[in-house]
Amino acid sequence: MKRRQLLRHLRANGCELLREGGNHSWWHNPAQNRRSAVPRHTEISNVLANKICKDLGVPPVK
Repeated sequence: MKRRQLLRHLRANGCELLREGGNHSWWHNPAQNRRSAVPRHTEISNVLANKICKDLGVPPVK
């Protein structure tokens, strides 16, 4: 999955960019007060994308 597609899905489900780290972007779901790191690779595996969605409390990407 493309990173851009995952970020679009996170924004659509109420998540926001919290900060930029060294190798990752930290995303925050203010509704559930959860956060997760998203790597800066152009391709993110589906398993990792689903784990990020689970960490943030949003439905998995289809």
